[in-house]
This record gives sequence, C-alpha cells and structure tokens, in this order.
Amino acid sequence: MTRPSSPVLRKVLKGQLCTGCGLCVGLGEGAVEMETVAPGYSRPRQMHALTDDTEAAIASACPGSRVAPWHDAPHSHPYWGPYFRSMTGHATDARVRHAGSSGGVVTALAIHALATGLVDKVLHVIADPDHPTRNIAQWSTSAAGIISGAGSRYASSSPLAQVNAALEDGQRFAFIGKPCDVSALRQLALVDPRVDALVPLMLSFFCAGIPSHDGADRIIRAMGLVPDEVTAFRYRGNGWPGLTVAETHDGRRGEMRYSESWGGHLSREVQFRCKICPDGVGGVADVACADAWYGGETGYPTFEEQEGRSLILSRTATGEALLQSALEQGRITADDLAIGEIDLMQPAQARRKRLVAARLAACSAMLQPKPVMKGLNVNEASRTAKLTEKVKNMVGMMRRIGTDTR
Repeated sequence: MTRPSSPVLRKVLKGQLCTGCGLCVGLGEGAVEMETVAPGYSRPRQMHALTDDTEAAIASACPGSRVAPWHDAPHSHPYWGPYFRSMTGHATDARVRHAGSSGGVVTALAIHALATGLVDKVLHVIADPDHPTRNIAQWSTSAAGIISGAGSRYASSSPLAQVNAALEDGQRFAFIGKPCDVSALRQLALVDPRVDALVPLMLSFFCAGIPSHDGADRIIRAMGLVPDEVTAFRYRGNGWPGLTVAETHDGRRGEMRYSESWGGHLSREVQFRCKICPDGVGGVADVACADAWYGGETGYPTFEEQEGRSLILSRTATGEALLQSALEQGRITADDLAIGEIDLMQPAQARRKRLVAARLAACSAMLQPKPVMKGLNVNEASRTAKLTEKVKNMVGMMRRIGTDTR
C-alpha cells in the first residue's frame, strides 16, 4: 500500500513539530522535498505517495514524531544526560581551536576519526555558498574539508535529506549534527541495520534552537548592509565566542558581538518545536560538546572574547574510546569537570530542561500534538523547577498556542 498523504507529516506540520532535519526526504525516494516557509524554516512537502514501510520508518524516527530515549551509561544527569566522562578542553591544533565555535573539539574528534580509519568520510554542515546565511550538507574526506565547516550555524539544516543514498553507498561515515538529527539516526537504526553498520560515530553539540532566516537578515540590516548583497556570513567562530561577520561583494563588512546577534536577534526567532525540546544536549550522540562558558554565581555566563574552551561529554563506549584515543595522541587536551559545574556554564539549557514538562502540559491542555518523549528524564528535571516558574511557563505556552504566533 501507499500513503497519498502521510499521517505523520500531517501531524508534524500541523503541530509545528518539524525540526527540518530532512529525514523524510532521505527516506522518501523522491516523494518528499524540503522547502523554505515563512519566516525562514525548512519544512517537508509531500509530492507523491509513500509506501507503508516508508511511513513506518518516518513515524519511528522523525524527531517531530518521536525522540530517541537516552541510553544507559555509567553516569546520568536529568539535565545533561548519560555520560562516561565530563571534561573541558580544546583542540591542540591552533587552527582548529580558532575556527571552532568554542574549543574546536568536535572538529578535532572528526579529524581524528578519519585519521585513525574509524570512518571513511564525514557528513557535516557548511555555509551555502549561494546563500551564505543558510546551510548545505557536505561530505569531507580530509581535515581541511572538516575545518571548512567549523563554527556554529544558526539556521535550518537538513543533513539527513541524503541519508538513504549515504547508506546505499556502503562507506563508513561519521555524522555531525544537531541533537534532533542524531536522535533521528538512532531511531532509524532500530528499523534499518545499515545505520549501526555504516555510521560508527555520531557527534553533536548543545543546541539552543533553530532561528529563522529572517533573524539573520535582521542582523545584516542592523549592520547597515543589505541581505541580498552579502556574499559571506559567519554566525560566530574564529575566536570564542567569535564575532558575527557579514561581507559584501564590493568589500563592505559588518560585525556584531555574539551577545547581540544571538541575544538580540536570533534567540527571538527560534521555531516552536525547539521550545519543547527534551534533549538539546545531544544525549544520544557518542560525544556531545558545548561552550564551556566562564560564568559565576549570577547564573549567567560572560561572553568576553578569549581562547576557546569546549565542554565535552563522552556518552557511549565508542565515544569514550575515541575521546581517550584523541587525548593520548595529543589531538585534544582536557581536564575532568564535575557535572554540577555545567549548570553555571549552560544555565539556559538547564532552565529549558526543567520547564519542558510544563510546556508539554500546556500542549496537552490546548490539544496540541507533541512528539513521544520517553526515557529522557523530563519529569525528573521538572521536579527541580519552582512551582511559580512552571505555572508561568505553562500559561505562557498556552497563550502562545492559542494566539498561533509561532
């Protein structure tokens, strides 16, 4: 049988639950394509019927339908997920450290996986040369290729749009993606054994949500430039946290501090699905990294420019082995970190996790669809939130859904 109109895609689109990962395109064999919808998010559009098997695979793996549960590890934390080790460190190669958004550890680990023969290539995201505020997926087989994609990209990306073609190719590859992208791959592995056979390494990072393209355009205009005239755009990196930089074809250049570009523009444009995300910390990746911000008892980090420092969480035996190998061979340097210290480095992530249950309750009250979220310590995290904080978030989310301002 075939599905002229996919029930899963209908539900995900109706509930604004799409993350834009592209999995449905990758599995749809030409039946689905990604398109950009206002105010600048990537969404699927079904053009032809899906088979029942494809529909079932999408239903089990789409992060708008189901979020992969955290796996067992020696340690676990309701905010920060399962882990073998918690560390802070950076790449020892100065180029990698400088190019990365924080300390360059994700880039260094991907390079190390190539160098040791763990994988044949790496699938990651880079700036679209034709639309520099946007993203495209890239295959890299060299350190230079991986470094070209270093630095956070605060815009929609659909790296799983080519997942079936990649699995049919038969080469082992490392995957670098958002937590929701990695969740989709982990769930896909439950119905497609090629994933575990051909994707021995999945790397991720802490994600605060995906802003729209309109947010980037507003940054460019605030710089005194015109979006259509920009030929190069970097959200951050080349330092820590690094400046947001736009350049035009005639040599004009605009700069903005990260605290303003993210705090004043992009964070206001985050899509609805990210507001209810139960795993923005890459809990099912082999290794997840983040900014190891220097903070204090105020509970909010400082964003002064300095040498990059990564937070590193090895989450699986594979990730722990890779991390240990990279340390022994001098690819990265790192020190142990008490898990509770992450609260001061990533206060926004901690806040979102402890309020997810309240926001999901609002969805239920408003008959709003939501993904299946089991095994992610959502209720455990909620117990750490103040009642007034939870009520305020629940009411705010109900109002947001009711006025449909997403």
